[in-house]
Amino acid sequence: MDFNVKKFASGAGLFFTRAVQFTEEKLGQAEKTELDAHFENLLSRADCTKLWTEKIYRQTEALLQPNPSARIEEFLYEKLDRKAPSRVTNGELLGQYMTDAAKEFGPGTPYGGTLIEVGECERRLGAAEREFLQTSAISFLTPLRNFLEGDWRTISKERRLLENLRLDLDACKTRLKKAKVAEAKAAVSMAPDFQETRPRNYVLSATDCGSESGAEHELRVAQTEFDRQAEVTRLLLEGISSTHVNHLRCLHEFVEAQAAYYKQCHFHMQELQKELGRLPDAFALNSTNSAASACSASEGPVETDTLKIEEVQAPATGSRKAKVLYDYDAADSSELSLLADELITVYTVPGMDCDWLMGERGNQRGKVPVTYLELLS
Repeated sequence: MDFNVKKFASGAGLFFTRAVQFTEEKLGQAEKTELDAHFENLLSRADCTKLWTEKIYRQTEALLQPNPSARIEEFLYEKLDRKAPSRVTNGELLGQYMTDAAKEFGPGTPYGGTLIEVGECERRLGAAEREFLQTSAISFLTPLRNFLEGDWRTISKERRLLENLRLDLDACKTRLKKAKVAEAKAAVSMAPDFQETRPRNYVLSATDCGSESGAEHELRVAQTEFDRQAEVTRLLLEGISSTHVNHLRCLHEFVEAQAAYYKQCHFHMQELQKELGRLPDAFALNSTNSAASACSASEGPVETDTLKIEEVQAPATGSRKAKVLYDYDAADSSELSLLADELITVYTVPGMDCDWLMGERGNQRGKVPVTYLELLS
């Protein structure tokens, strides 16, 4: 292993000099080169951008993936440069469970049929959610992460370099000031004897006059390096404005993706409500069965909610108007087909099953199921 002692000693000395300068500045024993107001504003704006970009990124990540374990797993796959396995959304998983349950309960039952409809809707919602997550990760999260892991790291590196050069510059200023004071004292104390005793051909040595000029040379070099680095850092900080423009565009894309996702969800839920509206009402069906039992019972009174009976029982005498709740296709010529929301006239026929009424629509007449009707007063 090639170990350069001189380079190591030089680096250690430079580090020590910067540490001393930094400590003396904190204690108020040394002056500090201040940056101009515009530069300070750029630094403040950059820090603010980094802080809030990081917070927005973390919270958006939590919004898109609430499970911390899943986020850690995706992070590890990304660092290992491997593609994470496709993850099923909660909506898709719920839809699958509902579909499997319907197969067990019987797809032809009211509960089983409803489970199938709701399960399919949940699967569509889950697929829409997965598409939204993928779109948001690409159009919004990735640009924010690229800024934090790319541009901001570059800015931080250049700022650290600028701070080190600033410490070097101030250390050179301190050395020059000390050199001037020391040489002024030496000149005053040595002037009388020195003028009398020095020979005519005497030339001042480097020890006599080189210390101040050497410090001035170091100061000029340090000032040049500091100015050059300050310009580089300033250009990077001014680039924060273009970063804001880029993030603004990404934010619009995120809002569009979110709006499209919620629009899809609203559409799927409306379609589900329509489908459920076409299915027989299991609650009304249960009430009808209770009413039918009351019609066939010949012993003792049956305690039944009179309001529910009125909704499903046929009128004892005369005819009434009824609103059709669901579409109904007649099974044979004795029945009447129905369309949801239409109004028909219904009445009872002696000896007819309590679950049915006789319905009329113009010249058309036939039996209609009570559970498909809402009797009007």
